[in-house]
Amino acid sequence: MSTGIPIDAYLDDLRARQAKARRGRQPSATAHPAGELTLPAHVARWAGLRPGRPALVTAEETLSYRELDDRAARLAGWLAAQGVRPGDRVGVFLPNGARFVVALLAVLRLGAVHVPVNPMFRAAELRHELRDAGPEVIVTRDALLPVLDEVRHETPVRTVLADAEWPAAVAHPRHEPVADDLDALAALNYTGGTTGLPKGCEHTQRHMVYTATAIDNGRMPDAAERERGIVSVCYLPVFWIAGENLGILAPLVSGGTSVLLTRWDAAEVLRAIEEHGATTMAGTVENYLELLDHPDLARRDLTTLTAPLTVSFIRKLTPALRARWKAAVGPRSVLREASYGMTETHTSDTNTLGFQDGDHDLLSDPVFCGLPVPGTDFMVVDFATGTPLPLGERGEIVVRGPSVLTRYWNAPDATASALRDGWLHTGDIGVLDEEGALHYLGRDKDMIKVKGMSVFPTEVETLLAHHPDVVAAAVVAVPDSASGERPYAFVRTAPGSPLTGEELREWAAGTMATYKVPAAVEVVGELPLTPTGKIRKTELTARASRTRPAP
Repeated sequence: MSTGIPIDAYLDDLRARQAKARRGRQPSATAHPAGELTLPAHVARWAGLRPGRPALVTAEETLSYRELDDRAARLAGWLAAQGVRPGDRVGVFLPNGARFVVALLAVLRLGAVHVPVNPMFRAAELRHELRDAGPEVIVTRDALLPVLDEVRHETPVRTVLADAEWPAAVAHPRHEPVADDLDALAALNYTGGTTGLPKGCEHTQRHMVYTATAIDNGRMPDAAERERGIVSVCYLPVFWIAGENLGILAPLVSGGTSVLLTRWDAAEVLRAIEEHGATTMAGTVENYLELLDHPDLARRDLTTLTAPLTVSFIRKLTPALRARWKAAVGPRSVLREASYGMTETHTSDTNTLGFQDGDHDLLSDPVFCGLPVPGTDFMVVDFATGTPLPLGERGEIVVRGPSVLTRYWNAPDATASALRDGWLHTGDIGVLDEEGALHYLGRDKDMIKVKGMSVFPTEVETLLAHHPDVVAAAVVAVPDSASGERPYAFVRTAPGSPLTGEELREWAAGTMATYKVPAAVEVVGELPLTPTGKIRKTELTARASRTRPAP
């Protein structure tokens, strides 16, 4: 990385500002009292210390730490009997539920590699991920077998654990001991990219546990809250890395309780917070507005919820909303933005705690992301040269720290492009203020956010191109009042093809997850190109904005 400002001096100044800003607001270090243990080793430790404490609560069952540890150990034994060895990938193709958590722990216990697979996938998406990751064993449910059966013959999958086999698998003799290599490949978390189909981010258990510990250390609880650990109500999908962090890693590493819901339901969330004494949850601003307007709110005691986290995807967190929430729930329940992060960094890279006085965090440049968690560094650099920029200047956010991906799976060129001199180049635009806090000002020019879910145009373009009549496709974002943004597609079809845009859109609905389906598809004779042969997406965006369908 070239630099006009010496990087060491830049970082020394930045860290000094951040250390000063943390005082009285946030802890200065990230450390776990038990030391460095793998995730299943943490669960086993709590199974010894607090065996009867609820570790996982779902609609179907509640598992204590003893029960969760035992079930994971038995499933690990079953997986080992199927030939799964350290380093082997195991696909976990499941919705939120106890089975997902047990499978994750079992895979890690063996030293194998957890591959979470989106249960909303259609055949083309599933085919790509299973081919790329190469798992030979898949853990799933019967409801997902039809789409798996559609592509299985084109993938390495040889063994499927579904509903009928599950009882015997979790009754298998336990597998001992617990794999303890914190730096071995432990997970392939798939993310979209600026080119091609999704890539697998290689993560280790050190990445996982550091993230969980940073979340735990970053809440500054009182003694009683510390003893209970994090009690999290999570309805985010746990195949997402943010859901994994808040719905699995943080509560289990802290010795707390994960209350795992299958989906957003305001009445159920209110009930779960009160019944289980939840200390945290993460939701969109729209989720919190729905809770505030719900008739059950006045009857529920939510005062344990001291760390309610928001994600401002469509509507933004405002001082008025924060004041309304505090008045309804109690003075210790202060709404704040969750954190900055991405799949490549294991997501929870900053902490906004302590900046809420006077709504300091909401009255500065949006979106205020706070200070990096201890051990993680940010710089804002020139996009072209990589030179660190002075505080207050906008540029590319780059990050390094203990949870940054090791590499992209089977993608050396993408790895070399993103990881340079130990820094991850995010492609996001940001600025660092005088206290060293990060502000996120925008994403790279192509990414589309649909209700908080990342949709990468190149992925949708690639999937559209699977249609035999499609010659070329270009996808841009259009505003949408309900979801924030929607994809909008322009396609060139083969000469003489009768394919219409609506027919292609209907085809796409059976080919990709619902949130990726374009709001509309326009068939065009030619796509506008630059002199170097690149598609002029700014021109297409302006055209789409004029002609987009009504929401």
